[in-house]
Amino acid sequence: MLYKNLIEAGFSEKEAKVYLALLELGEGNIAKITQKSGIKRATVYLEIEALKNKGYVSLVKRKGHNIYLAENPLRIEEHLREKTETISKLMPELLSIANAMDRKPKVRYFEGVEGIKDVYKDTLQYKDTEILGWYSDDRIDFFDKSFILDYYMQKRIASKIPLRMFAVQSTFMNGMNEKDPKHLRQMKIIKSDQFFFSAEINLYSKDKIAIIAHRENIALIIESKKIHDTLKSIFEIMWLSQPETNKTLS
Repeated sequence: MLYKNLIEAGFSEKEAKVYLALLELGEGNIAKITQKSGIKRATVYLEIEALKNKGYVSLVKRKGHNIYLAENPLRIEEHLREKTETISKLMPELLSIANAMDRKPKVRYFEGVEGIKDVYKDTLQYKDTEILGWYSDDRIDFFDKSFILDYYMQKRIASKIPLRMFAVQSTFMNGMNEKDPKHLRQMKIIKSDQFFFSAEINLYSKDKIAIIAHRENIALIIESKKIHDTLKSIFEIMWLSQPETNKTLS
């Protein structure tokens, strides 16, 4: 029981055995400690030095021989209290560093069909929060069309997650545009001779950006309030400047 308690207090397994052996002996040389602890002599030397550095063992010289003594067990409690006090003093600075890290963008990388599906599913975790996006036909031509239309879109609608999006003009997108109200979606179509989106971008939650390159079969999720808000501002500027889509656009 004592052995396990010492380990919980921060001792290594061998440190605990050596300390308990020396505590029972009261004092002893390396030979006696080795015999009592059942640990190899060379290892005992190392553990004794470690215990000395922690203040749990002291050394005296007697007739030219090294004799080791176990310090009072109260020293363990004192040492733990000192560590706690030190950590408490460091805590404000540590928390400051942690908070600074939290403000840095977090980037997660995904690849393959299943990885990209995980990215889409992440956008569904924030119900009643609008998604803003830039899209092309790549999600249909180079990905799992049934996942997009039969799973993802249906889940988004069921979760009441509205979508505003820009799409590059195509026969498919023109057809989808006709179903906007039913699909909780507002779409503005950009003529293909003006712009082309080779990657899909989704802005969602309050600080997430999903970037998907279907042809390369990779995706990123970036968590950054500043990047999210900047892209959202760009989206809104584009949205205001782009006229309403003519349903008969061809």
